[in-house]
Amino acid sequence: MAEIGIGIVGGGYMGKAHAVAMASVATVFDTPLRPRLEMIAASSAESAERYRKSFGFNRAAPDWQALVEDPKVEAVVIASPQDTHRPIAEAAIALGKPVLCEKPLADSLEDSRAMVAAAEAEGVVNMVGFNYIRTPASQFVRHLLAEGTIGDVTWFRCEHTEDFLSDPATPFNWRCTGQANGNMGDLAPHPINAALAMMGPIAKVCADLETVHLDRTGGTVDNDDHAQIMCRFSSGVMGHIYSSRIATGRKMGYAYEITGTKGAIRFDQEDQNAVWLYLAEGPEATRGFRKILTGPAHPDYLPFCQGPGHGTGYQDQIIIEAKDFLTAIHTGKALWPTFRDGLEVAEVIEAIHASAARGGWVPVSEFQETTA
Repeated sequence: MAEIGIGIVGGGYMGKAHAVAMASVATVFDTPLRPRLEMIAASSAESAERYRKSFGFNRAAPDWQALVEDPKVEAVVIASPQDTHRPIAEAAIALGKPVLCEKPLADSLEDSRAMVAAAEAEGVVNMVGFNYIRTPASQFVRHLLAEGTIGDVTWFRCEHTEDFLSDPATPFNWRCTGQANGNMGDLAPHPINAALAMMGPIAKVCADLETVHLDRTGGTVDNDDHAQIMCRFSSGVMGHIYSSRIATGRKMGYAYEITGTKGAIRFDQEDQNAVWLYLAEGPEATRGFRKILTGPAHPDYLPFCQGPGHGTGYQDQIIIEAKDFLTAIHTGKALWPTFRDGLEVAEVIEAIHASAARGGWVPVSEFQETTA
């Protein structure tokens, strides 16, 4: 089995998650490519050295440029702030190095487009890190929808709700300034990605954004706390998306409801190993939602555990993501979600901001580039 040198830019929350995933993925999935934790870069050389010791990398880089340019770094994972994504990705792509970039793809639509153009022009394997859609449960739901298990879908609702800024006494921090750090840049990309993955393209949106706790100790908040978005999919199906960082009591409220002509599906990430399925069949008296616990029969579950109902966790989502990235590199074929899929999310977000500003429906096509 061939080794591949991995370089990770960023050693914080997601940097650690990706380091653990790359250290574990070959054991879990027996991948043809076996990652070697070659180099890590952070905001300073001192931080990088600290992460090197903690995570088990061979070397610490003085900066991200040195990491990308190092010949022993053969693939790059970007887990740094959004405004750094484009230059790092473009530098790696120019050297022909595959890139896994954390979501959102970039901090602007312009940068997202540039990253897609660079990756596609060079034919370099690229992937964007939407991890929640990779749970065995949500993968199973996508199969159910593809097979028409609940008939023709008539309604889709998704949310991503957390409460880390629900207390108005929480002091001002970096999440409270800059559009890219607000709810729409931080949380909303996940339910939008889920909507696109399960329902296909979004044709138009009508959105309302709000900053509930405007004044915090240490500063004035200049981005949104929560957003509600009505949408109409290109298929004609109606939908609704809600995202919030002030949803008191919600810790990981990535949840969706899908209604069809023959049944319905419910899922909540706070119970990520269960899917609730209703089928409109049999006597009315015995109908009802049934709880399906994920197990070896569901996608990407068996490599973690042979016991149904034992469950997978957050870190396992990142390991599945690492497996997909390595598979794409090994086969030379892009796997969903690519940079272009990340761009599709960015286009929807741009339409949402426009809708909130204008106070009405806005077509997503207004923010999509047309090809001659």
